Amino acid sequence: METLTQGNLSLLAALTALLPLITFLGITLIPGKQGRGAYFSIFNISVSLLLSAFLFFKIWNRNIVHEQLSWFTIGGTEFTAGILLNNLSVLMLVLVSLISLLVHIYSTMYMLGDPYLHRYWAYLGLFCFAMLGLVIIDNLLIVYMFWELVGFSSYLLIGFWFTKEAATQASKKAFIVNRLGDLGFLTGIMIVFSTFRTLDINLLFGEEGLVAQTVGSGIAPGAWLTIAGLAFFLAATAKSAQFPLHTWLPDAMEGPTSVSSLIHAATMVAAGVFLLARIYPIFDPTVLVVIASIGAFTAFMAATIALTQNDIKRILAFSTISQLGFMMIAMGVGAYGAGIFHLVTHAFFKCLLFLAAGAVIHEMAHFRAKTEADFDHQDIRNMGGLRKAMPLTFITMILASLALSGIPFTSGFLSKDAILIQSFEWADSQGGWVKLIPYSALLTSLLTAFYIFRLIFKTFFGEFRLKGQFSDKVIIHEAPAAMKYVMVVLAVFCLFLGFSFHPLSYEGSWILQGLPQQAIKHASVFDYHTFIPVIVNVLAILMIALAYKWYVKSKQAPDLSSNPVFLFLNRQWFFDDIYQRLFVNGTTKLASRAFLFDKKVVDGLVNLIANIGIVLSKISDWLDRYVVDGLIHAVASMAKTIGNFARNFQTGRLQHYLLTMVLVVLCFFIIKLFFPAI
Repeated sequence: METLTQGNLSLLAALTALLPLITFLGITLIPGKQGRGAYFSIFNISVSLLLSAFLFFKIWNRNIVHEQLSWFTIGGTEFTAGILLNNLSVLMLVLVSLISLLVHIYSTMYMLGDPYLHRYWAYLGLFCFAMLGLVIIDNLLIVYMFWELVGFSSYLLIGFWFTKEAATQASKKAFIVNRLGDLGFLTGIMIVFSTFRTLDINLLFGEEGLVAQTVGSGIAPGAWLTIAGLAFFLAATAKSAQFPLHTWLPDAMEGPTSVSSLIHAATMVAAGVFLLARIYPIFDPTVLVVIASIGAFTAFMAATIALTQNDIKRILAFSTISQLGFMMIAMGVGAYGAGIFHLVTHAFFKCLLFLAAGAVIHEMAHFRAKTEADFDHQDIRNMGGLRKAMPLTFITMILASLALSGIPFTSGFLSKDAILIQSFEWADSQGGWVKLIPYSALLTSLLTAFYIFRLIFKTFFGEFRLKGQFSDKVIIHEAPAAMKYVMVVLAVFCLFLGFSFHPLSYEGSWILQGLPQQAIKHASVFDYHTFIPVIVNVLAILMIALAYKWYVKSKQAPDLSSNPVFLFLNRQWFFDDIYQRLFVNGTTKLASRAFLFDKKVVDGLVNLIANIGIVLSKISDWLDRYVVDGLIHAVASMAKTIGNFARNFQTGRLQHYLLTMVLVVLCFFIIKLFFPAI
């Protein structure tokens, strides 16, 4: 059994990750791929799920599996690479492969007829390979490689509909913003390696790892470890869309809805939270407060923005940002297990919300195509009354919304209560301004209930708002079977039974029992385990009732469109505008000025020097041609002339020579006659 655990199980884990890569390579390299892409992809990810489930039951709450091979050696330092399987790894393996399989099945109908469908299956395979590899590898440098591959494959999927300008811009924005965070990851790796001379995650961050020993001994290089912790958190901030690097995620909605569900549920955005959990011992109290503060602000900010959005997918996108903020709060307050617990429950109900929204969008798009109408098929203001036409979608989306709101008997109730209660306990032990963090999370929870049921009421209640404007013969109906059955499966996981036998107590959750627990001693006058669930659920129900009154009973919510606060929230706190002016416009202006400097100054100087060289060469050519060569030619011509003249005297006739002598003597006498002094 030991041989099986240490040898074969690590190979099975590697195969689990490699199967989606085989999908990618098979579809892209083998001819005739277009017709077999769906079945090939679903088969491989199904096997990955079965292997993940097997590994889960073999490893959960048992010994850690850690197999390594020598990678390369530099000097006296050996770098190893291997597989690390613990409770966190196998939990993420099952979660990623299960959500991915459901999205694959859903996509068979949602993406039906797309001209580039074979690319879609290939990109999904690459994406799943990157995420599965990320959760099992044991070397920080290779984790960074998979981290980058996750970003690249998400770039491909977000920009899948590359003929749409908005999709290509969104994919580039996601890629660039995440590169900023990746600089933090790389910085953290360099600091850790410089300090400990290894990149082995288990050796560094295990229960008795080098980081824990160093921090506990009091001889840790505190400042550098703090910087490393902040650097890694910067990487998680970008990947998990936290302030200030959150702006890419709403724009990523330009990709297919099935892609959005996968990115938001268990893959890309979950990678940031997973990274924090993987290297958790490196975070000192200073960094943890920063994490909790950023998470609290992000959760509140995104929830307020979601209140004012009308695009059904953008509402869910800001909801994801907000819920990721809750996970960051959990990590910051020491509730490591609660953060991962919420990551798991959130994966199911957020995936369901997106897929249900996709079903609605799918039918609204068909309605628009059949009526040849011109309207936004994702705008909830164009919907209404769809519960009659799509009852199963309505029921499943209600369950997911209840879980998101943290209503009792749902999985979200358990995980959200775990975070809220432990954050209040942590705040009591800290004191000071950090006590605002749990209250901010409490307020965010109430806003969550309002905005998600605003979406539900405007989409499914009342009358269909486009009725009468177009042909009544066009009927909206339920989504195809493959899409419906996937939503039903996800709806089951929105209930408490999948995570705990006690519907009102998170302590009994098997996930929390398998992950590190918070150990906080507090002396509070409140029994948070009773007080928090009661106050949260009473206020959440009141918020749902208010949403019902505004959007169903009165059929007309107060008009706040001219309210400055509404405008502020609707414009997403002006972050995009600020970034556009400060960074985008600033960068383009700098680039334009650099171009002008290059063109006018650098190129001008080069051209001036070139022109001077040309003028000098022309002068040199003239001097050479007319002065030097002219002088030489003049001397030669003079010599030639003199020679020709002298040659005339050499006639060979005696009478010419006598005549010449007479003339010379005559000239001599004439000169002597006139110039006797000579």
